[in-house]
Amino acid sequence: MKQETLAEELGISQQAVSKIEQSEKVEDDKLNQIAKVLGVTKEGIESFSDEAIFNIIGNTVTNHDNSSLLCFQPNFNPIEKLVEVYEENKKLYERLLKAEQEKITYLEKLMKEK
Repeated sequence: MKQETLAEELGISQQAVSKIEQSEKVEDDKLNQIAKVLGVTKEGIESFSDEAIFNIIGNTVTNHDNSSLLCFQPNFNPIEKLVEVYEENKKLYERLLKAEQEKITYLEKLMKEK
């Protein structure tokens, strides 16, 4: 997820998200909010490490029997994620449409004043 999207979901600026990412410690309340937006647990964020990801990938890739890749079961429902993305796109479209309507109203007001 991009910083801008996370910032919007949290109601903070992109710069604030950047500062959070660079922080060694994040307040529990803020971490819970971030976890909720990302669809993971707070504990999952706290225990995340690049090394663990590389180990998982390494163990999967070094197993030359690709059947393990075919048996992978995601821990989320792909249809729910698709619906979630659709809803996010719909909200974004509505915000863009509203912004354009506000611009038109503003320009019409300027034209009437002249």
